[in-house]
Amino acid sequence: MSTIIDTFVAPPCREQITLLYQDEHLVLINKPAGLLSLSGKDPRNLDSVHHRLVQRYPGCTLVHRLDFGTSGLMVIARNKGINALLCQQFSQRTVDKVYTALLCGHLAEDEGIVEAAIAKDPAVSRAWRSAPATANRRVRAIGS
Repeated sequence: MSTIIDTFVAPPCREQITLLYQDEHLVLINKPAGLLSLSGKDPRNLDSVHHRLVQRYPGCTLVHRLDFGTSGLMVIARNKGINALLCQQFSQRTVDKVYTALLCGHLAEDEGIVEAAIAKDPAVSRAWRSAPATANRRVRAIGS
């Protein structure tokens, strides 16, 4: 069995996390692109959403992650019980997720279904794997 070593070191992120909502159960934030969701094993990757928020909300846990280069809404649980309930909703796919992207150029069709690989496969260098086709991945052009 081979070991995969992650050598990625995130550049410093000067962007702030924007607090969108909070109550006694959860916190909703806007994660800036260029910030890790979780700190990595490499101590140079300490800065992350979790690292920043645990200072203000001790015991908080991430319900899900967003990729390093992705900005957007993140749900943060303020205790383990709420985290378990929210994680269950994500795993059962009862949470609707919407991704918005700005594209340059022209789409061949105004609407379609994406059937492309969506995640790196660590078992094969530079390869990508597709997620099971259990969710709709529709693309719709909304402007020109």
